[in-house]
Amino acid sequence: METLFRFVSGAAAAVASLFAPIAPLVVCAMVFIAVDFVSGIAASRAIARRSGRKWYFESREAWRTVLKAGFVITAIAMAWLIDACVLDFMALNIAKLFTGFTCGVEFWSFLENASQISDSPLLSWLKRYVHHRIENEAGDE
Repeated sequence: METLFRFVSGAAAAVASLFAPIAPLVVCAMVFIAVDFVSGIAASRAIARRSGRKWYFESREAWRTVLKAGFVITAIAMAWLIDACVLDFMALNIAKLFTGFTCGVEFWSFLENASQISDSPLLSWLKRYVHHRIENEAGDE
């Protein structure tokens, strides 16, 4: 039994050491997802309050966020494996690119939520500006 315990603990340590370099990427993505989740709840509450509806927390939204976090962690790990084990001769940094993309999407969602919460003219203008900028850039191709 002790031999089995040593084997399992050794295998777990090996897997942990393989994925240790991506810990900062995972933490960064999880912080962005958490901030977006909290701001989304606040935006939902603000919209309900303005429209005179009763607001309540839906666990369905929380579970969607949990699933999203799990998929993001899995995708970062898979991208890291491609970077470290498959295309180690190319230095593409796919894991960092994917994490940056994920954080950018979550940041955009946070800005949308913040503009819903505060009705700030600056945030509304920024949202419209980026939207028009994306339309113009996509329309050029």
